[in-house]
Amino acid sequence: MAILRYVRIAARTAFAVVNNIYCIPAYVVWMMALRLTRPLYAPLYWKIEGLMYHWLLSMVSLWSWTAGYEIVETGDEPAACSNRRTLVLANHQSTADVPMLMTAWNPRAGVLSNLMWIMDRVFKFTNFGIVSVLHKDFFIQAGKAKREQSLEELREHIHRYYVPLGRQFMVLFPEGGFLHKRREVSQRFAEKNNLPKLEYVSLPRAGAMKVIMEEIGPHREETASTSKDEPKKDNNFNQNNVKAIIDTKSGDSIEWVLDVTIAYPERIPLHLQDVVCGTRPPCTTHLHYRLYPSSEVPSDTEGMTQWLYDRFIEKDKMLEEFYRTGQFPARGNNPHVVRQVRQDNLRYIILHLFFIASTFLQYNIWCGLFSYIW
Repeated sequence: MAILRYVRIAARTAFAVVNNIYCIPAYVVWMMALRLTRPLYAPLYWKIEGLMYHWLLSMVSLWSWTAGYEIVETGDEPAACSNRRTLVLANHQSTADVPMLMTAWNPRAGVLSNLMWIMDRVFKFTNFGIVSVLHKDFFIQAGKAKREQSLEELREHIHRYYVPLGRQFMVLFPEGGFLHKRREVSQRFAEKNNLPKLEYVSLPRAGAMKVIMEEIGPHREETASTSKDEPKKDNNFNQNNVKAIIDTKSGDSIEWVLDVTIAYPERIPLHLQDVVCGTRPPCTTHLHYRLYPSSEVPSDTEGMTQWLYDRFIEKDKMLEEFYRTGQFPARGNNPHVVRQVRQDNLRYIILHLFFIASTFLQYNIWCGLFSYIW
């Protein structure tokens, strides 16, 4: 039995490696080839790019799906914010958080293709980094020394890519790191500032959310008029920041905040190696959603920070109840409804055939070109 388990792990790992080899380069080559048409057909280019980006993320969802890592959703129905600009806030426990979100949202049309991740800069240098670069995800730099610079870069990125490309969802992990790394620091900070000491999440950082809401939040006109009198710091974007805020159309505003609470079985998070290799036995991950109109978020820094703290304090209480009772608390009079996430196996087969055919075609074209040149 142990031998079979190791054979299965080795087979899954080999499949994931091969899957990367024939999917990621195919995506990159198609995007570089179509890039020549972007000046004339930019909307069509970005629509195709978003579609292929979704197809790539489907490959990641396949890994967790075939490993037996089920996902169930509870709480508010995210379909309410479909086709609306939405800021997604999620707690961060491990390297499996992103694959789990990809798997949960894969069956939902128009989500992954219109989504921008805000992720640690280290992911830029992984095998998936080139894909995120081409998709215009944002890489944030950790550490106090780079924090202000990184936030200004996010401010610019929103107006350069997120708004013009028509992205709808923006995913942010406000804790700024994995729970096991942040919990002790968070509890010390809470003790010094008379805040609750959280166990299941850490206190969030409000810097990135503040920038997002200042630039495309519902109250940005107020912050724009205030920022006219504030001294700008150093880069050229800051000098035109107020104009960028004012010129942003009202339809470009964040309309919803989707608060996602991720709960792993027995408080033991999955990790990326589990998703890829299937090392952990099949289990169920729970995603609990709470939707808030963005107009409920205060526009002032202190109020926004407290609002964000309140959400994570609620998360901590919800997770405590979940691990004690096996389910999240119901919200108001809404019934507790569990929604099982289901994947389309036929779609997976079609996507694999597409990427394999693309790789075969691109390989033959490259071979023909080299043989012609040499």
